[in-house]
Amino acid sequence: MALLGPIIKTALNLHETITATSDHVVAQRKVLEHLLKTAKSTSFGLYYDFNSVLEGDDMEHAFAEAVPFYDYHKMDEQWWSRMKEGKPDITWPGTPKFLARSSGTTGKKSKTIPVTDEMIAAIKAAGTRQVSALTNFNLTDDVFESEVLALGSSTDLSEENGFTIGEISGISASNIPEFLDSFYRPGKEISSIDDWDERVQRIAQEAKNWDIGMLSGIPSWLEMMLRKVMDYHKVDSIHEIWPNLSVYTSGGVAFEPYRSSFEKLFSKPVQIVDTYLASEGFIACQQRPETTSMQLITDGGIYFEFVPFQPEYVEQDGSISHDAPVLTMTEVEPEVDYALIISTVSGAWRYLIGDTIKFTDVKKAEIKITGRTKFFLNVVGSQLSVLKMETAITELQEKYNTSIKEFTVSAKKIDGEFQHVWYLGTETETSEKELADALDNSLQEANKNYKVARSKALKGVQVHKVQPEMFAKWNDHNKKKGGQVKMEKVMNEDKFKAWEEFVSTI
Repeated sequence: MALLGPIIKTALNLHETITATSDHVVAQRKVLEHLLKTAKSTSFGLYYDFNSVLEGDDMEHAFAEAVPFYDYHKMDEQWWSRMKEGKPDITWPGTPKFLARSSGTTGKKSKTIPVTDEMIAAIKAAGTRQVSALTNFNLTDDVFESEVLALGSSTDLSEENGFTIGEISGISASNIPEFLDSFYRPGKEISSIDDWDERVQRIAQEAKNWDIGMLSGIPSWLEMMLRKVMDYHKVDSIHEIWPNLSVYTSGGVAFEPYRSSFEKLFSKPVQIVDTYLASEGFIACQQRPETTSMQLITDGGIYFEFVPFQPEYVEQDGSISHDAPVLTMTEVEPEVDYALIISTVSGAWRYLIGDTIKFTDVKKAEIKITGRTKFFLNVVGSQLSVLKMETAITELQEKYNTSIKEFTVSAKKIDGEFQHVWYLGTETETSEKELADALDNSLQEANKNYKVARSKALKGVQVHKVQPEMFAKWNDHNKKKGGQVKMEKVMNEDKFKAWEEFVSTI
């Protein structure tokens, strides 16, 4: 019988009630005002005259007019590079202790993004709110006194030029709130192990000593870890090891392609809760069971702006044109794709994070990630977002009772005409032709732009089946070369050529 569970659940429910944001527009205005006031004496604030922005009647639009868009490279070259040389008060007061290495890159090409004490505090607060929101879900009291297993990057962070550097999940885990420390697994010792295989082996060895009620991490990592634990203990379900496992907070990638394979590991229901933690900050998390959408954290040190994601406003490299319209929380509409622009307490300003989102409920500030600005297939006007692709892939899985956890696609000229060429990681016996037809039909039914493109410039669809582990091998291959680590859902011509050459040699 759970003794502490009801007490913890009541405390978390009270915290969730107290900290819940009732007016997201007001919350965002307060965040912007705090950002501008705090940074007005920095080099960036003086250059763009934040004092004048603060004095105007329409602060939001004055800010948009005063400061241009920045992507990582522009921000780093013009501003953050000076901060990384040790100069204080560049885009945020003082100098940050941490730099977050983007999880999409490694080696010499790594992007490193400042993480200030204010941002760490904001991430902690958002993480606490995420846990508190679990009281909205139908979970037993036992779950709230069980342990949490978070599988992220190593917490053994590196030191370089006076900065502590690591991926945001590793930085967050090394700064876990004290009240959660006793519930946190695998613990700081195992989490600091840099070698993935060694870390997972230690988790498998210790698994039976833990009472895990909640899991957190990227789906592909979690699935591999769970299979390793099950193999080590020779069981058919992870619930034979962790009978109280009831919640999985997913992040990093869409969970739906993994759902069918995950469910085979469980013998009890597990509640899936989506989160949106980027290197730049904790952006959103799911707050209620009635929807799979996530709520923007509108009072968490990040000010959001939204650019309609339309071809005329997006450059070939994924950047936003300087004359693109910019909307605030008061101006957005539901079910419209927007490129997300953020300004943060880490000194990122009007920063193109690279993700596209849509609002499912504007009043509640609930969103879904629809894709990446650079990973949007629109060579022949098809306007396919990653979300639409993943939805079509999910329909394929259901139709053919199979698993397709990874895919990549590119627009390729074949005999002088464009075709969409897909590679699916699957072991299904369904023919490639049948998969191609089903995928094509699904996308035409769901996307009018794609349907028009298929009647004109897009002349065909090809599907190639490959073993699912091919994608992990590609990631390892690129990691050793110091390039992109995560598999790209949409590839440009050069990368797709390299991918096809790689596949042909395996």
